[in-house]
Formats: sequence, structure tokens, C-alpha cells
Amino acid sequence: MTRIGVVGAGRMGRPMVRRLTEAGHEVRVLGRSAEARGALAREAAHVVADVADAGRGADIVLVCVYTDAQVREVCLDSGLLDAMPGGAVLVVHTTGSPHTVEAVAARSAVRGIDVLDAPVSGGPPDVAEGRVTLFVGGADDTVARVRPVLRSYGDPVLHVGPLGTGQRVKLVNNTVFAAQIGLLSHASRLGRRLGVDETVLLDALTHGSAASRALSGVVRRGSVAEFARTTGEFLGKDLDVVRAVADELGADLGALSTALDAVGPAATGLNGRTVAG
Repeated sequence: MTRIGVVGAGRMGRPMVRRLTEAGHEVRVLGRSAEARGALAREAAHVVADVADAGRGADIVLVCVYTDAQVREVCLDSGLLDAMPGGAVLVVHTTGSPHTVEAVAARSAVRGIDVLDAPVSGGPPDVAEGRVTLFVGGADDTVARVRPVLRSYGDPVLHVGPLGTGQRVKLVNNTVFAAQIGLLSHASRLGRRLGVDETVLLDALTHGSAASRALSGVVRRGSVAEFARTTGEFLGKDLDVVRAVADELGADLGALSTALDAVGPAATGLNGRTVAG
């Protein structure tokens, strides 16, 4: 049995908690508000009200918050690292900048705590079924130690390189996914000009060589615009990060940038930039 702390028991973190307890692990999960603690009380985990309590005595702490800024707050400003014992492992599931996990690792090293970045690809149903994809960055021995726990909800668990590589792979993954939505927007426009109903076209494409996960999501939502609207909130933030990282490293998004711009106004966020899932 492994002692696990979980910070971020939202739409992705809560099914992780359930999978972990069902696998026989001892789980302490953060519930900041009375409402959150009430909801988590239905899980077979010990609910705590303070971030530091989630890490106290833990072998592994999983961070699954929403934004990169929240990762910094939880890992660098909350007392979590001070509460974790030496030899523990901190796993960051949140998608964000590679520089953030590197900063967290630098701080953690002073405490003898190892860090992995393991952003996820998939949604809550994938976590609940134990088949969410994890892109893991970190040292070989640390990944080997944590892999049995990650496999409680992740399959495949892909070790893609040293610390920060998981974030880099996930950011590219999300960029390609969003670009595919942009291409589907072009395809739907072409279909309309050719006199083909969008719904009929998209459904037919799922049975051909154009099939993809993005296309399947579009079909479930009924249109490219609706799928872009519903996914933009979650992946738009990741595209902001990948653009910033690409600019910082002097990388060129090339044709991917053109495809992202094709998603259209349905996926335009409050910041005025086009975002998509």
C-alpha cells in the first residue's frame, strides 16, 4: 500500500482518487471548501482542508490543478514541499510550461523530493476506466518507482524523456489536436461548397482514412463550431503556453499555426486569440 496525497480533485482528479482507493492505496485528498469536502466525503479517501496536510507523510503527491499558475501556487507557495518527507515523489499532472516543473524540481531537490511531469491526454471517462494516456518526464528510477501507482488510472504510461519532456510532448499533442479541428473546419467549408451537408459529411469521414479522435469528438457534438466552442476553454490555455514556449525557444509552428487560425470565431477566447481543443 502506498500513501498518496492528491491536490486537485476536480473533473480529472476525483476519478483518479477513486481508482487509487480501489487499488488499495491510502489516499489523502485536499478539499479546500466545505462543498468540496462534502462531495469528497463519498470517496474512500481521507479528506483534508490544508494543502500541506495532503503531503504530510505521503510517498507520492499528485498535483492535478487547472492552470500553470496554480501549480506554482501549490508547489512553491503553499508549504506542500515542506510537509512532504524526503524521498517522496511529486507528480505534476497539470499541462503547463516545462519551465514550471523545472522550477518546482529545483526547489524540491533541496528537500530530497523527486519530481515528475505527467500531463494527461484524455478526459474523466478515460481516467475512470483506467485508460487515460500519461506523458511522463523524469529520471528513469523515479518513473519506475511511481509507475505502479500511475497505472491505477493510466494506460499507457509513456516515459518520454527527462523532466519537462512530458509537458513538451503534451503541448505538441494539443497543438496537433487543435490543428486537426482547424482542418476539419476547412473540410466542412469545402463540403458545403460541394453541396454536402456538414453532419452527413463528418459522419461519413469517420468511416474513412480521414478518421481521427478530433473528428470523433466533432461528430459527437454535431458540428466543428460546437466542438471547438466546448473544448476551447480547456485547451485554449495550453495553446497559449505552447505559443509562448515556441516564441521563447525560437521555434516555428509553421503550418500548424495556419490550421489553428482556421478554427474560427466559435473558439475565440476572452483574450481575443483563437483557441481550440
